[in-house]
Amino acid sequence: MTTIYLERREPAHNRQRFYTLTVAQTLFGSWTLIREWGRIGHPGTVREAWFESESAAIEAGAKIRRQKERRGYRAIGGAGQGLTQKPPL
Repeated sequence: MTTIYLERREPAHNRQRFYTLTVAQTLFGSWTLIREWGRIGHPGTVREAWFESESAAIEAGAKIRRQKERRGYRAIGGAGQGLTQKPPL
C-alpha cells in the first residue's frame, strides 16, 4: 500500500485543506486508488477508482498529485516519495 498526504494551508484566506492518495490491492486481486480530501480536522470525502494493474493505479495517482501540487498542495512527512512509477524489472 502506498499513501501520499498533501496539505494546502493559506491562513490569510482561512484555507486549510488536505488530500490523501492511497494505492492498494483489493481482496480480488485488482488495484484501487483511494482519494480523500477535505478541511484539516474534519471528515473528508472519499472516492475509489479500480484498476486492472498496480502501474495503472500509480499512474492515475501521480497525475492527480501533479494537478494538486500545481494548485499549491505540498507533500507532508516522509510520504512525499510515493506514487511514482516503478522502474521496469
